[in-house]
Amino acid sequence: MFVSRSMIRKVITIDKNIDILDAQEKMAENQIRHLPVVEGENHLIGVVTDRDIRSALPYSIFKKSDCSKARKKVTSLTVGDIMTEKPFYLSPMDTIQDAILLIEQKRVGAFPVVDENDKLVGIISVRDLLRAFSNVLGLGEPGTLICIIIDEKIGQLKKIVDIITEEKIGFGSVLVARYWEEGKRAVFPYLLTNNVSRVKRRLKDMGYVLLDPMQWYIDQLPGNE
Repeated sequence: MFVSRSMIRKVITIDKNIDILDAQEKMAENQIRHLPVVEGENHLIGVVTDRDIRSALPYSIFKKSDCSKARKKVTSLTVGDIMTEKPFYLSPMDTIQDAILLIEQKRVGAFPVVDENDKLVGIISVRDLLRAFSNVLGLGEPGTLICIIIDEKIGQLKKIVDIITEEKIGFGSVLVARYWEEGKRAVFPYLLTNNVSRVKRRLKDMGYVLLDPMQWYIDQLPGNE
């Protein structure tokens, strides 16, 4: 899946010369936490976040009811003074996997999306990525997630699919993930039924180990110890 399919296209932006209280108000009105900063023909020059604004606001603004002096000082600060210049961004042709990796590496909640002409064309956030994966995994449909531990060998997934298909059960999705035991994988079929006792029994009879999906957790994966 490409970023262009999941990004928000109608991006709310801001000018670098706007004072930070106006930027804060704009975020509040639109219930957002990231504002791309643009100039000219929608060229991206920076990003300002709610955290940037909070860091720039004196504590007295939050503590006192009469804070006119503090507000006057703050309004001299513009978005350009506190924004992150030359921010990381994504291309519309990047995948959502690329987006997830970059968000994890850079520890941010959203990335602007910039086309080949260096123009801002969208923004994609963690929420957008969650929505995209929910659609991919079919989580909006009623069903049951099961976890099967398999040997990391060619043909294992086909055997599982064949068993489930023989039971005339539909798939919402199938996810294959790493497992903490070397030479093993965890397979997560999302089955479009709540009646999975028979298919579980058949899988166990075939020698597969089944786990409660809640027993699989990322802290046990290699590199997370």
